[in-house]
Amino acid sequence: MPPVHSCTGGSSVTSLYNLFLVSAMAFIDEAKFFVKAGDGGNGCVSFRREKYVPKGGPDGGDGGRGGSVIIEASKKLSSLLDFRYRSHFKATSGTHGQGQKKHGHKGQDTILLVPMGSLIKNVETGEVLADLINDGAQFIAARGGKGGGGNVHYASALNRTPRIAGKGTPGEEFWYRIELKLLADVGLIGLPNAGKSTLLSRLSAANPKVASYPFTTLEPQLGVLHFDFRPPCIIADIPGLIEGAHHGAGLGHKFLKHIERTRILLHIIDVSGDDPSQQYHILEEELRQFNEALMGRRRFVVLNKVDLLEDEGKLAELELIFSRQNLKTIAISALNGTGLGELRDLIAATLDETE
Repeated sequence: MPPVHSCTGGSSVTSLYNLFLVSAMAFIDEAKFFVKAGDGGNGCVSFRREKYVPKGGPDGGDGGRGGSVIIEASKKLSSLLDFRYRSHFKATSGTHGQGQKKHGHKGQDTILLVPMGSLIKNVETGEVLADLINDGAQFIAARGGKGGGGNVHYASALNRTPRIAGKGTPGEEFWYRIELKLLADVGLIGLPNAGKSTLLSRLSAANPKVASYPFTTLEPQLGVLHFDFRPPCIIADIPGLIEGAHHGAGLGHKFLKHIERTRILLHIIDVSGDDPSQQYHILEEELRQFNEALMGRRRFVVLNKVDLLEDEGKLAELELIFSRQNLKTIAISALNGTGLGELRDLIAATLDETE
C-alpha cells in the first residue's frame, strides 16, 4: 500500500482577538508545501553469459518508474493540521534494472489525504489547479520519473553488443498552496456572542465552547442535523464577524471563505442586544464586500434570545422591519429550545427546494 500520509467594536474586541489568536491556530485551513516524485531507475548494461550458449547477446533490464505524489480528498478529515508539522512530501524512486532482463521495481506512490473542499493552487500565480470536493477525488501533484531502458533496447544489426543503457528521468517537484473551504449545507453567521455556538449544540451533537463573552468560537465548528424523513445535513458555525472583517478586522476575515460553499445562510441576530436591525446590515455588508455572489444565496434572519425580551412588542416590531425588506424571520431561543422545531422544518424545506 502507498504511504498515506466570531458586533462589538473598539479596542476591547481587538485585544480579545489578539489574546485568543494562538488558540485559533489549532484549525489549519491554509498551508504551503513541497512535493517531490521519485526518480526513475537506470537501465542495466548486461550480457547473457551461459555455458554452451555462444553469443548470448544483451539482456539488461529496464529501470523502474519513480513513485508519484497523489493528493486525495477524504471525508474523514476536517482540517489541514498535518501540514502544520510537515511541509515536504516525497515518493520513493524506482530501482535500477538488472541482468537477465530483470526490470527494476516501481517506486511507491505517496498519497496525501486532505479534507474534502481542498483547493490546490499554484504557489506563484494563485491559479486553482484542483478542487477536491468529492470523497476519493485525486490530483497527481508530481509524476514519477520514467525508468531508463536496458541495453537490450539498443541492439541493432550494426551494434549487436550495445554497451549503453538509458538513464532514469528525475521525478517532478513543485511547491503548492492548499486552501480549505469547508463543505456545509447551512452556515451560521453572526456578530460575537449572538448565540451561534449554543444553537449549533441544540441542532446537532456538536459540543462547541459556549460562554457569555465574545470570540468563544475561535475556529469553524461542524455539526450534523438529523431529520426524520430526509438525509441529514451539515451545519457550520463560522466564528463571529465584526465590522470591517473583510479588511482583516477581528476573527471573521480568516473564515469568511468557508461561507462560500454553504447553500443556506442563517443570520443569527441577538434581539436582546443593541439595534438588532443594524446587526443584520453589518453582516450583509461584510458578506457583500467579501463576495458579491453571496447575495444570491438563500438566507434567513434568526432572531435569537427571545427569552431575554421583556417587551413582546419589540419582537413584533423587529419582524415587521425585516418583512418590509422581504426577509423571512424566525424567532427562537437557542438556550431553552423555543422555535427550534420550526427552524428545523424551515431548513429541511429549503434544502429540498435547492437540491
